[in-house]
Amino acid sequence: MKPSPHPYSGPERPAPGLPARPGRRGFLGGLLATAAVAAAGPAHAAARPAPAPAPPTAPRATRPLLLGTYTSEAGGGIGTAAYDTATGAITPGSVITGVDNPSYLALHPSGSTVYAVAEQDAGAVTAVALAPDGTYEVLGSRPTGGSGTTHLSVHPSGRWLLSANYGSGSVAVHPVAEDGALGERTDLVTHSSPPPGPGQGGPHAHQIVTAPDGGHVLAVDLGTDTVYTYALDESAGTLTEVSRAALTPGAGPRHLAFHPDGRFAYLACELDNTLVVCAYDPATGALTPGPGQPTGTGSGTSYPSQPVVTGDGAYVYLANRGPNSLTRYVVEDDGATLRLLDTVPVGGDWPRQLALSPDSSLLFAANQRSSTVTVFGIGPDGSLTAVGDPFPAPVAVCVLPLP
Repeated sequence: MKPSPHPYSGPERPAPGLPARPGRRGFLGGLLATAAVAAAGPAHAAARPAPAPAPPTAPRATRPLLLGTYTSEAGGGIGTAAYDTATGAITPGSVITGVDNPSYLALHPSGSTVYAVAEQDAGAVTAVALAPDGTYEVLGSRPTGGSGTTHLSVHPSGRWLLSANYGSGSVAVHPVAEDGALGERTDLVTHSSPPPGPGQGGPHAHQIVTAPDGGHVLAVDLGTDTVYTYALDESAGTLTEVSRAALTPGAGPRHLAFHPDGRFAYLACELDNTLVVCAYDPATGALTPGPGQPTGTGSGTSYPSQPVVTGDGAYVYLANRGPNSLTRYVVEDDGATLRLLDTVPVGGDWPRQLALSPDSSLLFAANQRSSTVTVFGIGPDGSLTAVGDPFPAPVAVCVLPLP
């Protein structure tokens, strides 16, 4: 979402998307079902030895893919699909209905429940159970106590759901029951200081994540140009601020991604067109931003949206919405340095969010204004190669490949 000096007024309006696919109950089973076909050869004379059987062909693996969208636009709910793990080809599925404006999605560590924000004036979070047989059940929604809920994540313990309210500049905590359902909110913290940055009418919490050490929760606020670090009380579900990192006024920090070793994070700043390497201290939760790195997109505002880090920590990719491109960096000095390698066209309009396949062999980009998902194969040198045609997905703002 682009920041605005005005109160939250709903999701960013993309170009008209494709019609929503009709919904139905039950989707993952249909996406992943495969059939084995056996062929019998002709009969042979007894005196002639039978030919050696051909080696079996391993079936090509497919995995589920979930898609976040805006039901207030052309989206019908949480879209479903399947992707080929070898080629990246996407096959459409049905739609999980009964979920409002699910513009961001997160999976429970168990894999049995997906959570969605409700990005609207009365912010909320929704739990959806995913059964092994492919059926689903909407378990219900809980208000976040803020407006414009734009991001959420599940604590590694699986017991707490964390959410960020962009419109009201606050972060919330909800307990997670054993069946994945959400309980009443246990905490709500509003970012009341420092004062909003240039052109901002107030705080705008854009992301909330747990650091790899599991002991601290970080909230990125675009409106105050600050990343707040909290300690989560895992018994009470409450947040206590322990540190804050100040970015350059007007930088507009949006999303960060941690290096796998947990000592560095890479922070996309959408207003000053930079990616900032931040040192992180697991003992204290302190985040220390370094100088902003260029995005390689030239002059003009590139509105970088989200960085992702490969599983081996070797490469970082950044989506740039202005020029509709992807920037590739190589990670050096054990995570402390990024070196810009190149940029490639994303193949769509306004890449809102990126996601890697679980093995980091594929990169998915959700392109909001073109209502498409584009897929890239990742080479041994981190190079990106577009695979297949853009996949039509109404108002695609989030893509979540499942393990």
